[in-house]
Amino acid sequence: MPLTPDPSVIAKMAMFQGLEADDLRDVMGNARTRRVAQGTRIFSQGDPAETCYALIDGRVKIVQTGAEGEQMIVHFIGPGEMFGTLAVFTGGGYPADAEAVTDCVEISWSAATMTELMHRHPVVAINTLNILGRRLMQVQRRLREISNERVERRIARALLRLVEHAGRPVDGGTAIDFPLSRQDVAEITGTTLHTVSRTLSAWEERGIVELGRQKVTIRDPDTLTAIAEDLPGQAPATASVRGGSGG
Repeated sequence: MPLTPDPSVIAKMAMFQGLEADDLRDVMGNARTRRVAQGTRIFSQGDPAETCYALIDGRVKIVQTGAEGEQMIVHFIGPGEMFGTLAVFTGGGYPADAEAVTDCVEISWSAATMTELMHRHPVVAINTLNILGRRLMQVQRRLREISNERVERRIARALLRLVEHAGRPVDGGTAIDFPLSRQDVAEITGTTLHTVSRTLSAWEERGIVELGRQKVTIRDPDTLTAIAEDLPGQAPATASVRGGSGG
C-alpha cells in the first residue's frame, strides 16, 4: 500500500518554502513516496541523475569515491532535506552514492515532473538556486578545513555540526542520533581511521565524548568547541597534523 503523506510534510523544506496550500498539494500529488530499509543504496555515483529526492524520516549519507577508491562523506541528510536534486539540473550523473543510514521514508519526483513543477511554481526554481549557493559555500568551507586545519579541529568541528544537525539530549550530554562509526568520522574529515580512533579515545579519557558501538555522545561541548575554535589551553589529543589524510 503506497504511503500518502500530508502535503504539510514538505511545507518547511527549503525547496518548497513560500508555496501556498494548493501548490503544496500539487507538488505532493506528483510525488512518489516509499519506505527505504537501512543500508539500501538509493542511487550510486555515476548513475544518470533522473530523480529528485527528499527525506521525510530517517538519515541518508552522501558518499563520494575518488579515483583511487578513497571515500569521503559529503553530507548526512536528515528529515526535511532534499538530496540528488541539484545533480538533476547540473547535468551528467549523480556525483556520489546515497545510502540509507537508518530506515527511511523518502519522497521523489522524476526530473521531468520537477521541471514541470518549477514552471508552474517559479518559487521552487528560485529556492533551488539558493540551495545550490549554500551547498557550494559548504563545500568550499570543507575544502578549506581539510587543506589548512589540524586534524583535531576538523574532527571537533564535524562532531559539533552533527550534534547541531542530529543531536538528541541524553543524561549528561547530547547523543548523535544515528549510527556513526569511526570510519564515518574519518570519511567526513578527510583523515585516517587510525587518527580518528586515537583522537576519540583520548577525548573519551578526558570526558569530552563517550563512545559506543556506532554511537557518539558529546559530554563536554564547551571543551569540544574550544578544540574546534583552536582556543588557548587545549592540548592536542594527537600529534598536530595539517591537511591531507592525517595519521
